[in-house]
Amino acid sequence: MALEFKKSTVLYVEDNPDNRSLIRRVLEAEGYTVIEAINAKQALEKLENHPIDLVLMDINMPDMDGYTLTARIKTIEQFSGIPIVAVTANVMRGDREKSLGAGCDGYIQKPIDIDTLSQQIERFILRRTNV
Repeated sequence: MALEFKKSTVLYVEDNPDNRSLIRRVLEAEGYTVIEAINAKQALEKLENHPIDLVLMDINMPDMDGYTLTARIKTIEQFSGIPIVAVTANVMRGDREKSLGAGCDGYIQKPIDIDTLSQQIERFILRRTNV
């Protein structure tokens, strides 16, 4: 019998409505609950008010970039264990390392491969629960 994987709640921090819509459709079709935030302020409010299992973090946002927001979230004790995965079009040499250095637990480059997104997210969540 296969191990039953309880689908989780994902906070997607992204200012682009088209990207939010695409990720929401893909993840909800896989059974995930998706909560959206369009900026840092909303992201922090959503973390306070919802049980979040993983954060997908856009790096290039207008008010506070994803590096800064990730670092801030990781300093808040109650959220420090939540995996944060950078989702970014920044694919130059060093961008992955910069994301990880800011506290991200992983890195997914845009354009997102919607065929593997759910499996990538599942791996990060399982890694967290098996620690």
